[in-house]
Amino acid sequence: MAKHTLVVTQQCNLRCTYCYVSKSDTVMPLSTARRAIDLAFANTPAGETVDIGYFGGEPLLEFGLMQDITAAIKVHPEYRRERVVLSVISNGTLYSDEIADYLEREQIHLCVSCDGPPEIQDRARRYLSGRPTSAVVERNIKRAAERFPDLRVNAVYRPDTVQGLARTVEYLASLGVTQIHLNPDYSAGWSAADAAALPGWYAQVGELYSRYRLQERPLFVSLIDSKIAVILRGGYQAGEVCRMGSAEFAYTAAGWIYPCERLVGDGIGGDHCIGNVDSGLRPLGKCCGATNPECATCGLACYCMRWCGCSNYFGTGRYDRASAFLCASERASIQTAFDVFCRLEKRGPAFFDHASGLPHADSLSAAAPLPARGQAVRFIPLHKGDLHNG
Repeated sequence: MAKHTLVVTQQCNLRCTYCYVSKSDTVMPLSTARRAIDLAFANTPAGETVDIGYFGGEPLLEFGLMQDITAAIKVHPEYRRERVVLSVISNGTLYSDEIADYLEREQIHLCVSCDGPPEIQDRARRYLSGRPTSAVVERNIKRAAERFPDLRVNAVYRPDTVQGLARTVEYLASLGVTQIHLNPDYSAGWSAADAAALPGWYAQVGELYSRYRLQERPLFVSLIDSKIAVILRGGYQAGEVCRMGSAEFAYTAAGWIYPCERLVGDGIGGDHCIGNVDSGLRPLGKCCGATNPECATCGLACYCMRWCGCSNYFGTGRYDRASAFLCASERASIQTAFDVFCRLEKRGPAFFDHASGLPHADSLSAAAPLPARGQAVRFIPLHKGDLHNG
């Protein structure tokens, strides 16, 4: 799957403290969107899905433009319904029946950003005026979950909210959400003490996840499910790792092209820019995959997200250098997923759908095993100064 993100506007009605997209009044002209669509089809390898996502700012501020762009996509000569996936990521404040009807009719997947219950959501995600957003976002998530069974919610956690991860999962589940993606803010000031506490916080999520499974109320929680799938398949496969700048692109409202939406910044050029919709793309070259010496001998390397160029950049300032926090987070999530799987497998196979690409694998006994507890594994050291701003 090739990922193409259209930053339809850099306007936003919120001012989230950790947002990586600069705010401006820039809106993507339809002519720019058409050129971006041409590039999206041209730069998706044959046989792969064309994944086009609407992003911002807040894309639903330009709902009419989004409708026009969708119409342009669907009349494109290379459009095939079975090959194209459309989605929109919203802050959840502008949801309406009109929008829901349109998304449902056009088969556009909805993703809402919500960091958790009010005391967590309102720390960072507030209106431009400073007013809290939790009440309206909670109401809209409840409504959306009733209409869209595949509703996805992204929750960002930072050093001051990581201890509430399990509470966030429980809260979102209570609103009817079944697909929960937990995303660390890699640019935050994570300390060595924060990193050392991650196994405990992640384990709480694992225990809650297991409880829901045993109650026959299964959730998809990225921290758990994505790692179980990777373990079952014996590691990340070629199509799953970061392909920023080769099969992953972001097109800004001003027409500039970036290797990932997280690197857009002000959207008008800069160090990460790899072209323009008018002048075309320039090769980014190989930039992903951590080159840390420790990674070369780490027994968890094939299960680790050290390949994510953006996460690496926000932690270390380099696409190809993993941070100590990423290392700590990945090993904690891998171990948590492994423990959850082993706990639930005792009650009967429960993860057939996670084993895509590895036929008949319904247990970790059929997959590449993790290093045994106590076995020597090299990790990126957590020395003073290793962690970003730590």
